[in-house]
Amino acid sequence: MRFSVWAPAARRVRVSVDAGVHEMTAADGGWWHAEAEGINYAFLLDDEKPLPDPRSRWQPHGVHAESRVYDHGEFAWTDDAWTGRQLPGAVLYELHVGTFTEGGTFDAAIDRLDHLVDLGITHVELLPVNAFDGTAGWGYDGVLWGAVHQPYGGPDGLKRFVDAAHARGLAVVLDVVYNHLGPSGAYLDKFGPYFAGQNDWGPGLNLDGPGSDEVRRYVIDNALSWLRDFHIDALRLDAVHALLDRRAVHLLEQLATEVDALSAALNRPLTLIAESDLNDPRLVTPRERGGYGLHAQWSDDLHHVLHVKLTGETSGYYTDFAAPDALERVLREVFFHAGTWSSFRERTHGRPVDTRTVPGHRFLGYLQNHDQIGNRATGDRLAATVAPGRLACGAAILFCSPYTPMVFMGEEWAASTPWQFFASFPDPELAEAVRTGRRREFSRHGWGESDVPDPMDPATVERSRLDWEEVERPGHREVLDLYRALIRLRRERPELADPWVADLRVDSAPDGSWLVLHRGGLRLAVNFGPGPVTLPLGATVSLLTWGEATVDGGAAHLPPDSFVIAETTA
Repeated sequence: MRFSVWAPAARRVRVSVDAGVHEMTAADGGWWHAEAEGINYAFLLDDEKPLPDPRSRWQPHGVHAESRVYDHGEFAWTDDAWTGRQLPGAVLYELHVGTFTEGGTFDAAIDRLDHLVDLGITHVELLPVNAFDGTAGWGYDGVLWGAVHQPYGGPDGLKRFVDAAHARGLAVVLDVVYNHLGPSGAYLDKFGPYFAGQNDWGPGLNLDGPGSDEVRRYVIDNALSWLRDFHIDALRLDAVHALLDRRAVHLLEQLATEVDALSAALNRPLTLIAESDLNDPRLVTPRERGGYGLHAQWSDDLHHVLHVKLTGETSGYYTDFAAPDALERVLREVFFHAGTWSSFRERTHGRPVDTRTVPGHRFLGYLQNHDQIGNRATGDRLAATVAPGRLACGAAILFCSPYTPMVFMGEEWAASTPWQFFASFPDPELAEAVRTGRRREFSRHGWGESDVPDPMDPATVERSRLDWEEVERPGHREVLDLYRALIRLRRERPELADPWVADLRVDSAPDGSWLVLHRGGLRLAVNFGPGPVTLPLGATVSLLTWGEATVDGGAAHLPPDSFVIAETTA
């Protein structure tokens, strides 16, 4: 078979295949090729030690070991009838394979897919599953982007999961990280000019300098492989603001163009979802109108304003979101910071969204996600500190908003397990550096070292696993029933999934203590205040309530921390 590698500066390249070492021949563009027989292989550059293939499809023995040949054509797919799912009308569910179940594998996760179907989920979003050093971790320290983490089940395990999800009508979203590589096992710089500078997490990619054509190809080919070879339906692109690219055609625009072409060839929708802190609607603006043409992006502003409303926390980047009209503004305008002053950044930030032309389904909303839980000192969920009534009110706003809702695993039953930061780097010096850095970071915010969980302790991973026995327990079952009801109502009543933000009407109290969303002929009335309120709705038919809220005589009667969804009869 043919082995190939890009190593433009190397004088000599060999490939070790099983027991033999073979010289490789230089070709155009810095590529090297050789013919050999075998399945386990590594490359030797200028007589240095063997290195895994940067485009490896399989690393059965870890990121420092040799690669293994993998043939995508050998997997027996059963999803020929799968035609995909569009993002409009979707409800996403974010999960981490290693802590979603006790088994921590793709196969174990398959056994819980029926729970997601029953909940009403349409898209399952997996945190990164590409190869990283160690056994346990969030996945954002990946170094071999095309190889599936072996402890989860390797490439065949991921395919079994996708196949099983499709059999249940679930689309699969995969979180991919192209803005940096992890600190252990990142050998790309030995092969060629892959890196250019640093960002907050590690070495950034060379996307616009000399040699960057092949680096961009490395990224785009990897993205296309997930969609084509693993039958993934959508990619969530981590922290795209860290992709520094000064070319006339940004990497994201090039990626969107090629993904759209692949979608046409496969005859099923393929979706690109960005995470960005730029508040720049150009990401999701169609290319014909001067945008990048991505299909959606995460909306941290909606999370932040709901978090402040539910918890009262106003430190750090939450400060600005304590404004009484902040929630109403985000619901009506998408971004809170839209060319306006950000006290956290000490500058103006963002750009307005044209809500007449950009639909709300292109913005993902959430009460919680892996970052907003796991990057807290103790990994505490909202349910640990927020009363069930306030959580219910937040969920009602999320599912009745014009944005695409996303749920973090366990949120739907108010899971009591935290989700903490963890890693398992075998290198003791690196492990200690991560441990020390984590504690130092939170000590600046008043946390004692003993209060911050040790990210290298296996007990931290165990604490973060979902406890599925909670699902039917009192206090959890009621929340699960509420999430099911809200998702069902959003699916049955098109008004609630209407993505046109410009058509949304929001009435709210001057102090922000209550609000009413007008969604066609439906009304959502929510009371966050300390006392009861009566709000005229012009609605008399109650569809869903929480906290002894009632509708009578066209008005909603709301105790504290309660809501009602009602229908007008006119």
